[in-house]
Amino acid sequence: MRNNVPYVLLKYVMLHGLTRGSHVVDLEAVVETFESPAEQTSAACEGNSIVEPNVGMEFDSEEAAKHFYDEYARQEGFIVRLDRCHRSEVDNRIISRRLSCNKQGFHVRSRNANKPVHKPRASIREGCEAMMLVKVNRCGKWVVTKFVKEHSHPLNVTCISSYDRMMVSKDRKIQQLTKELELRDRQCHEYRRMLLSLLETVEEQTECLSKKVELVVNNVRTLENEVKKPLNTD
Repeated sequence: MRNNVPYVLLKYVMLHGLTRGSHVVDLEAVVETFESPAEQTSAACEGNSIVEPNVGMEFDSEEAAKHFYDEYARQEGFIVRLDRCHRSEVDNRIISRRLSCNKQGFHVRSRNANKPVHKPRASIREGCEAMMLVKVNRCGKWVVTKFVKEHSHPLNVTCISSYDRMMVSKDRKIQQLTKELELRDRQCHEYRRMLLSLLETVEEQTECLSKKVELVVNNVRTLENEVKKPLNTD
């Protein structure tokens, strides 16, 4: 069993016999699902080239879609920015993600008058609208629902500046941290669901046990009353 599974939950489950025979979810299986996802990019490749994204293209996961668009961007000569996402109102998991060119939008200067004035850093944003939008369908697949190919700036396949390399490293770090936070969020949600299920099961078993105890007490009282009755000597 993995070390990051809540020990209290595991101990309680084992002590009360609520492991594999119960409707409580198998914690080990849940952790395996979180930590060992079979994430394979389903996008087709032609030789060593990445095919152009198209509406309807499917991926096994958000991470697979990101990986595909990263490879496509590297091939075409631009850098991917992890853009906004939309979360489910039911369990707060991400159900859509926009992947944009890193030159998307425009730099917004701070309007804080009390903030110290520094020499403005050159902005790489040029209002580029190139992007790929993926959403989760009912089957759990991530599907491309929108793709904008055209960039508002020249693409450079062979040369990436040191600043762009730094931005690539920064964006990848952000992606890694975002993925880790999403994983922890999913784990917390699942642990909460399992705990509620566990408490519900304990409550049901306690109620059942109380009824059995009450029945035994009633039977004992009935037996005592029978014993106390005077014997018929006729």
